[in-house]
Amino acid sequence: MRILITGAAGFLGSHLCDRLLAEGHEVVGMDNFVTGRPENLAHLSGHQRFSFIRHDVSNFIFVPGKLDAVMHFASPASPNPNSPYGYVNLPIQTMKAGALGTHNSLGVARAYNAKFILASTSEIYGDPEVHPQKESYWGRVNPVGERSVYDEAKRFAEALTMAYHRYHGIDTRIVRIFNTYGPRMRLDDGRVVPNFIKQALQEKPLTIYGDGSQTRSFCYVDDLVEGIYRLLLSDEHRPVNIGNPHEINILEFAKTINALLENSTPLAMFPERRGESDPERRRPDISRAKEVLNWEPVVSLEEGLRKTIPYFQESL
Repeated sequence: MRILITGAAGFLGSHLCDRLLAEGHEVVGMDNFVTGRPENLAHLSGHQRFSFIRHDVSNFIFVPGKLDAVMHFASPASPNPNSPYGYVNLPIQTMKAGALGTHNSLGVARAYNAKFILASTSEIYGDPEVHPQKESYWGRVNPVGERSVYDEAKRFAEALTMAYHRYHGIDTRIVRIFNTYGPRMRLDDGRVVPNFIKQALQEKPLTIYGDGSQTRSFCYVDDLVEGIYRLLLSDEHRPVNIGNPHEINILEFAKTINALLENSTPLAMFPERRGESDPERRRPDISRAKEVLNWEPVVSLEEGLRKTIPYFQESL
């Protein structure tokens, strides 16, 4: 296939480029480098089946030549309010990537009668009252909070994708991505994996807010990409959760990082942050992925961290 990937220079987009090229496909990467980085694609320079277009997907998209699939992964994704790359500090760009970017990407798919896959997120579930989260759960999202620019952009993108599927007959897929980690994440991403690894590498105390009982489920990027690739090749039009259902509390996760990096600095416990914060619990129900894709993650947390840590060491 000849496949367009928007957000190709991002963490997930660049790994998808690698996988699709390894499978023998031709890839057209697209990015405007607002949050994506050229170095994530530098190793593909000169590849015969890879080409790149620098473009903002919130503007009309034109790609010369036939496309067989469009994968829309362009969006700021970092929740870090202290980072210039975080969606809280790029609120308009985030909303435009989810709304106009999805509309323009779907337009390309329609023009070429191509498959379309939307990168959605577990954030569409908000601070969930149902645990673990099934695709049938509609979520609990604050539509006017700071995080809403990302949450609601993705919820709108899902609605628009299904509208194009029902009204125009576009062959669409929606992947709801849960916490993913691996090489090419930014050190200042703001999520707990790069935060903890960076602190441990610098032999600093790992900072925990509250008592550390809040939980997360971490999926290594290779597992995620495998699930996305299987979804692309499938006939499943309903949203599909892709993530690791193994749940760990933040306190135990911090101890795991310290043990792997031999950081003996005591943990730094701080009061729970006031205001809008991360959900207390987040874990995917992957029953649908198992059933329709025959997929489940295979990389353990420790194995994935051992593959990730050298990248952060080099970045530092």
